[in-house]
Amino acid sequence: MSELERVPPGVDPRVPSVARVYDYLLGGKDHLAVDRAFADKLLAVAPETRQVARANRLFLVRAVRHLARRGVRQFLDLGTGIPTSPSVHEVAREIVPDCRVVYVDYDPVVRLHSEVLLASSPGVEAVQADLREPGAILGDPRVTRLIDFSQPVGVLMVGILHFILDSEDPAGIIADFRTWMAPGSHLVLTHAMADSAPEAVAQLSTATAGTPAQSVFRTREEVLRLAEGFELIGPGLAPVHEWRIPDDDEYEPPIPLLEGVPAVRIDAAVGRVTSSPDSAEPARH
Repeated sequence: MSELERVPPGVDPRVPSVARVYDYLLGGKDHLAVDRAFADKLLAVAPETRQVARANRLFLVRAVRHLARRGVRQFLDLGTGIPTSPSVHEVAREIVPDCRVVYVDYDPVVRLHSEVLLASSPGVEAVQADLREPGAILGDPRVTRLIDFSQPVGVLMVGILHFILDSEDPAGIIADFRTWMAPGSHLVLTHAMADSAPEAVAQLSTATAGTPAQSVFRTREEVLRLAEGFELIGPGLAPVHEWRIPDDDEYEPPIPLLEGVPAVRIDAAVGRVTSSPDSAEPARH
């Protein structure tokens, strides 16, 4: 680590952060030497990972615009990562100026950056919390103050679910959020896929084992099971750089296609809630 590198309070400079690695891949500047070293190992296995990360971000922007055009006025961004422009509230407010957004991430660096970014943004909040504890998020007064769960909400889980181990019950986590989502709500997700290049999966699984970046490459069937209870729109579950809705094409430029087949495949989906859950919690304010 460089002597000039500043380490925020509460951050272990020996441990890579998913949020900071992603920031590095997107060309940001909020990362440490340990994050760059980890990302460089990833790039050595899958050189097109920067393009995939960019496509993942462009998909998020595209999905948020799609939901805002269809009446979604509030968003819960889980695993938001270090703020990157355009952020979710910037994108949504191009269409819905008074939309409300809550950003959630467990990384203290993300919280620090979010607090600076959102200091002059009413109707937007940042919460430091862990996706693995949905009850704490859903019951947080900062969340319930801005998000009215009796109305449609966009719940974003972009680039985060493959860091949730099977033992941590990702399907149960999603189901917990699903019970609070009114009809017209949407789940937006991306996930690393098991049909990525076997060598890349093996090397990355070994490299990330025991770290916060430990990844689970799930099959198509496994990812679709995570989205049970949602009606998938558009192309369903599709490679992130190919996901599109034809009706949006007049508004949205296409996500740049990757050259060849990426060693690490990321798929995307948007699912809609079409009926009220049986055990939904009432919105609390």
